This record gives sequence, C-alpha cells and structure tokens, in this order.
Amino acid sequence: MAESKQPISELNDKSVAENTKTPWPLWKKLTLAGVSLAIVIGLAVGLGVGLTRHKGGGDSSNNDNSERSDSSKDSASATTNANMWKPSVAASWQIVLKYPIALGDGDSTSGLEPNVGIWDLDLFDNDASTFAALRKAQKHVICYFSAGSWEDWRDDAKEFAKKDLGHALDGWEGEKWLNISSPSVRSIMQKRIKTASEKGCHAIDPDNVDGYQNKNGLGLTKADSISYMKFLSTEAAKYNMSTGLKNAGDIIPSVLKYLHFSVNEQCIQFGECDTFSPFIRDNKPVFNIEYPDGAPKVKDSKKKVICGTTGNAAGSDKFSKVIKKMNLDGWVEYCGDSKTYTTKTDQSG
Repeated sequence: MAESKQPISELNDKSVAENTKTPWPLWKKLTLAGVSLAIVIGLAVGLGVGLTRHKGGGDSSNNDNSERSDSSKDSASATTNANMWKPSVAASWQIVLKYPIALGDGDSTSGLEPNVGIWDLDLFDNDASTFAALRKAQKHVICYFSAGSWEDWRDDAKEFAKKDLGHALDGWEGEKWLNISSPSVRSIMQKRIKTASEKGCHAIDPDNVDGYQNKNGLGLTKADSISYMKFLSTEAAKYNMSTGLKNAGDIIPSVLKYLHFSVNEQCIQFGECDTFSPFIRDNKPVFNIEYPDGAPKVKDSKKKVICGTTGNAAGSDKFSKVIKKMNLDGWVEYCGDSKTYTTKTDQSG
C-alpha cells in the first residue's frame, strides 16, 4: 500500500501555527526548572544511599564496625541497672563451697559465724530457704556455679552434648572443660542463672571461665571468654543480679565495664595482684582467696605477707582478703583479726 501524504497546505498551516505559539511566562519556566532540579537531587541522594548500603570494601566494614560499636555500648548498659546490688570495695565476706551451710532451728542466723555481710555459696547445694534467711538477716548472697566446666554430679549433667565436652580439668575429678561458645551450653547457663534468681541470689560467681589458659581440648580463646562473660552478665542483669569475674586476669581490660566484682584465687601467692587492681580503681571489689600451706594452722610470717601490700602482695590494697583451706570448707581467717572462724556446715548429704 502506498504511503499516504498530508496535503502541502496542511503542513504549511501546522508550521505557521507552531511558529506562532505563545511563549511561556517566566514564572512557569522557573517553576519547571525547580521541579526538575528537585528530581535530580532526589535521585542523586537515593543513589548515594543505595551505594553506601550495598557496596563492599572499606566503607562497608566501617559501617559494620559502627553498628558493632553501638551494639557493644548496648551490651554494657544491659549488664547493670539501678535495682541491682553492687558490692562495695573492701567489703567483708565468706566463701563456703564444700558443703551447704547449716543454720539454726527455723533457719535462724543468730549463731552464724563469721558475722560478715557477703556469702559466696554453691547455687545447687544450698536450699532457697537458706538464701532467704540470709537475705532476711540483711546479708547478700553470691551464688557459685561452674560456667566453664561440666561436672558429672550435677542434676543437669545429662543436658550437655558430648561434642561440647573437652579435656578433663587437671586435679578435679569428674570435670571437663566446656565449649563456652556453644549455643547449647549457653542455653543451659541461662537456666542456671534463672535458677539463681528464683532461689534468691543477689549475684553470680561463674567459675572456670579461663579455659583458654589451660589444655582444654576445644581450642578455646580469650575472645571466647570475653564474649562469654558479656553473655553471662547480660543474662544475670535481666534478673537484677550482678556478676563477678573468677580469675582470668588477662581479659580484665576487655570485660571490666560489664562486670561488678572480681573473685580471685592466689594472686598474692603468685605475685600478680596488680593484674586485678583495675577493679578497685573502677570502684569494684576484689574478693581475694589465699590458700597458704599449713592451713588451718597458718604461720604468722605467711599471714603477714598475705595481709600486707608490698612484695608479693603489691597491688592488693583494699582487696577483701580471706585465708582458706583449698577445699573451701567452713574454716576462714581474716587479716587484722587474731581469731579464726568456722561456719557450720551440713555434711549429712
């Protein structure tokens, strides 16, 4: 089919019409230019945001670091609150782990020795009624449990997966190191912390968090322990309980802000108390335990070293020191006191 063509007269008329159109007023031109500019700017901003969010390399990692930094701040704030009991520097205390302590008739604390304000006791071996009686007597209870080792005698021992168990703890029969990064292990510890709250504990003393310093068979690292302490402290804070660091001195710079006290063994014996003194400088107590040879018959010369602040005891100023037997039974001796004390325990079990 042949192409249809418009008459020349019509084309001429259109050309004339187009050439004689009324020009746009200046305000319309300015308005159109403004709208166009806004669209261009919007597209540029959107494109820039998209590129920032999705591109790889250094900028992406910087954003990730920023988010992780904010997350760390949230974690630190999540480990403390105004309703939480926080022990004071130089506070007196007693620790008994070998047996549950024995109170008087009707759970009376009237004959309880020594007369101290803080008691570090085994979470599982002591009854909730014991903790309630101590609270009624205006005492504070720190509840001990092993957070980094499997103990074959605990009621929840069968809940741990075999793959999460490492080498045996040297010198401690029935215990093995735990994979503290395992979600399963952490879930069990969440239950233990909840139990501590339900039984009336003011704080937790999670032991064996220094597996990285030992032949653990699991490849544990300092980073694992740092992460674990943040986790434990955050969980405890949900129940208004404070958290202590047991030994593990070389992770203190990384975890100090998340924790509320230190429980240290033998820093005077090994001359390493300076490692734990950052707690004191941060207005948090260090509960120090020394196990001198010969206890409960401790030579005056040994007690003088323990109770001093020079030599092997350098850096231990304001530490809350107790002299104990290695089995952590009821016997205890204090600096500045010529007497020794023995807390009554229930050995019937």
